[in-house]
Amino acid sequence: MDKPAWVRLLQGIEALVPSMQKDAIQLDERAEFPRTAFTALTALGLLNATVSKSRGGLGLGDGRAGALALLRVFVLLGRGNLAIARLYEAHVNALLLIDRYGSASLVAQMANDAAEGHIFALWVTDSVNAPLALRTHAGGLILDGGKAFCSGGGVATRALITAATDAGTQMLMVALEPNKRVSPSPVRLSGMRAAITGSVDFSGMMVERGSLLGDVDDYMGEPIFSAGAWRGSACALGGLSALVDLHRTELVSRHRDADPHQRARFGQLLIAYETASLWTREAALRGCLLDRPAEEIVAYINLTRLAVEAACLDGMRLTQRSLGLGAFIKGSRGELICRDLATYLRQPATDEILESAAEYYFHATLADER
Repeated sequence: MDKPAWVRLLQGIEALVPSMQKDAIQLDERAEFPRTAFTALTALGLLNATVSKSRGGLGLGDGRAGALALLRVFVLLGRGNLAIARLYEAHVNALLLIDRYGSASLVAQMANDAAEGHIFALWVTDSVNAPLALRTHAGGLILDGGKAFCSGGGVATRALITAATDAGTQMLMVALEPNKRVSPSPVRLSGMRAAITGSVDFSGMMVERGSLLGDVDDYMGEPIFSAGAWRGSACALGGLSALVDLHRTELVSRHRDADPHQRARFGQLLIAYETASLWTREAALRGCLLDRPAEEIVAYINLTRLAVEAACLDGMRLTQRSLGLGAFIKGSRGELICRDLATYLRQPATDEILESAAEYYFHATLADER
């Protein structure tokens, strides 16, 4: 019997993990887009995997099995190279938002573009000195300003962006030419360098009304806005998985696996990983199925963000303690994984989401097990 397409996809990604890990250090040193990996992943059908089956995709993320399969995709990519996982997570986020809020013609265009190998970006952080605005101009629409911290800038040929209007914040999809309108970011991040984060200037770009998504302020609508955060947690879980493998391999190769202190630290690392894994698995189901009350989904996934962050920080601490200076040698896998993880985990408003989630559970009972 033929294997389902999503099973073949997962097997194909898993087979690419060693090469992604092998190339990660050089890509980081050069701050270079992982083109070889994305070419191979595109050939597997990854770029349109979350597109509905009716539009030629795999419908990954649909239903319980689809949610867990998509979770596995992010974990595998994060294990291979967190920068690749970050780029794909933004690609998926953009596709899902277009599918939810776009017109029928825009959704069809998105599906065709993804199938043809276009990488989608999601850019919502405004340039400090020139926030992106959408204005009426000569009977049409024109953009003024730019976006910062644009992962995939210069490579992504489609982008979902947000722009300020007189009525509120509007989502829209734009097409881009490679290496056009992009400039190096004035801020150099210490990690995730292969995600090639830059700044993009959209000033003067004309926009068709058909490229607008939904109503103003839909981007921040709940539970969709917070529910998608589980995908970032899944990528981080993949990075933690790589750290577990590295920790084990290094200590065994040094014949330190019999040391009781090393065993204790490795055991604590396994606990941290399994804790993060359990949280993320449940968050993937709630975030994809959306079959719980909105407030509960938001609270649970926000707690997942913090649980995974804590597990990763513990994992980094334990690995650095066990490997010693070997975990801080520039150009080593351990140093790169920890640096990428530390950068990726710096998500906004962690104190706020913890307080908000706690407030919800003060007045709600824990959900029954599935």
